[in-house]
Amino acid sequence: MEEKHSRKAFTGKQAGKLILLAFLILGIQAAVKSCGAVSVSGGQDTFGQAMLKSICDEARTVLYGYFMPGALFMEESGRETSFLFQEIDCIFPFYGYLGSHMARDQSGSTQDIRTILLAEAEEETVPQEPPADPGTGGNSVSEEEEAAVGNEGDGSAPEPDDATVQNGGQDLADLLRAENEAAMNSQISGFTPHERQTRLDMAALEDYETLMRQFYTFDDNTAAGSDQLNVQKLMSEDMTISKEAEGPQILIYHTHAHEAFADSEPGDMSDTIMGVGERLTQILTEEYGYQVLHHLGQYDTVSRDDSYAVALGDLEALLQQYPSIQVVIDLHRDAMPEGTRLVMDLDGRPTARFMFFNGLSRTKTTGNISYLYNENLDSNLAFSFQMQKTAMEYYPNLTRKIFVRGYRYNMHLRPKSLLIELGAQNNTLEEVLNACDPLAHILDLVLSGESAGDQP
Repeated sequence: MEEKHSRKAFTGKQAGKLILLAFLILGIQAAVKSCGAVSVSGGQDTFGQAMLKSICDEARTVLYGYFMPGALFMEESGRETSFLFQEIDCIFPFYGYLGSHMARDQSGSTQDIRTILLAEAEEETVPQEPPADPGTGGNSVSEEEEAAVGNEGDGSAPEPDDATVQNGGQDLADLLRAENEAAMNSQISGFTPHERQTRLDMAALEDYETLMRQFYTFDDNTAAGSDQLNVQKLMSEDMTISKEAEGPQILIYHTHAHEAFADSEPGDMSDTIMGVGERLTQILTEEYGYQVLHHLGQYDTVSRDDSYAVALGDLEALLQQYPSIQVVIDLHRDAMPEGTRLVMDLDGRPTARFMFFNGLSRTKTTGNISYLYNENLDSNLAFSFQMQKTAMEYYPNLTRKIFVRGYRYNMHLRPKSLLIELGAQNNTLEEVLNACDPLAHILDLVLSGESAGDQP
């Protein structure tokens, strides 16, 4: 996270001076405490105490100008102690040490630190309107965002609640939570859907070898011929759906729900691919108007080996319960060598690259696998091809080649079934969450028919 306030950069030599100054302050404070028994009647400080306090205050003022992360706060037997000052009552992540009760600005005035942070958190929740997309007429603003703007949408941040500012304790957690939510809102609103960047040469793709080279990677035990993979056949399938149908139109689930990322918190399912699925669900619902069912079943708790078989019964029951579902997405993350990172810069945002995956229910060794028959195979292949083509035209280099293996992977459940490998284990959560925006846009382009509507 970027530090919002500019702070003076200092060298190693200056840092050493600060450490010495910190120890000097500790000594001064100890001296002040030791002089406490010699105070005169009426609560007046002695001359020595006043001098020591003056020196301490001046030292504090110097330190206020520096960013000092890692200041330590702890409570022991009801007695507060700290790395620098005994009066610290809280620590604010990413802000460093700003002082215990008051922070001085450059003009010498003082402000309560809670007021400062509350104002910043609420200022960040004001949505910044992205440039209007000529193709969509701009992005809509949710009810939550309208509430954050306040003052009937005039763009000013709402006034902080004095009771919240002065409460202490719980209000600090609220401030940090607001900051996190503001960062999430900023991340979502910061994405602008691309216009088409390039056009693929469809005539060239009629050559089988060219098609294979540009679009597909096959497992060593898997193969497909030009009778099955050819441009005319792949583009002839209609992938459009209506957003007006009652009930959910899209199902998102995770055969391997525990797949996590480089900075995932162990045991927190919101930090796994399941949390990424929730983000994709939110974008498809709020930005594109689809009704999406995000299934939270976990099928890899005991073992990954039979996850597809374990999940199948629940998926069939869901599709029977919601016959309106036309699109089924199994969202995964891939596993890559540690030296390989699937990330690119997309409009200034680090964004995980992703890959579409198909199973053919056939291997070179066994031939057709009868017990894994997929009556929707041709439609599955067409769906991933049209998604890949759209991604290559709107977001070049964001996707890897479609990977093809020999089994079925429960993709027989609907003609419009996708298995997506979003990033890998060494991607960060930020990178994979950022990838949900272009992924949702690509999906909408295909499902709405917009991506193919102006093809020659």
